[in-house]
Amino acid sequence: MTPPASRQVQIFPRWRPVSAARPAMSAPWWQWVASTDSLTARLTAAGEGKSFRVRLLRQGVGWPLPDEAQALGIRPKCYAWLREVALCLDDTPWVVARSVAPLTQLKGQRLERLGERSLGSWLFQQPDLVRGPLEVTRHSANFASLHDLNSEGPWGRRSVFQHGGLSLLVQEHFLRAMVDELDLPSR
Repeated sequence: MTPPASRQVQIFPRWRPVSAARPAMSAPWWQWVASTDSLTARLTAAGEGKSFRVRLLRQGVGWPLPDEAQALGIRPKCYAWLREVALCLDDTPWVVARSVAPLTQLKGQRLERLGERSLGSWLFQQPDLVRGPLEVTRHSANFASLHDLNSEGPWGRRSVFQHGGLSLLVQEHFLRAMVDELDLPSR
């Protein structure tokens, strides 16, 4: 027997198309979450003179999370390059990001050499770059390094970039400091 509609629990997937989240998102958030330009450039402009810095939190080889493997179309136990960073303005993290790329597709890209350089500064210079559809979430980021930041904001987004045979999943979660500094609504 099916419970009455008022008692049914509505379950949303962890990630969903950005268009599905539009009704629940304020206009200021829509401008941040739905933008397809460089987040690094947007943060630098919004910081109004604050110094932008990438803080490398974690980088190495490991297994992607199951939803990351699914987004990349690979097996969950397929080794990948994993990178977690905080995008900071005046040393305050505004965004935490996680990038995942299958090791078999790296083919000499040497992404581990980025260090504290923005991935976007490299990525958006690639002439054959193709960005897949944006997905959004209201779930907390499941990054190992996020626990140190302890300031999760209301939205996260991700998309898969294609470049020269490389599939690269980039996930970005907006943090409470950004919300407070820009006086953004909670949703």
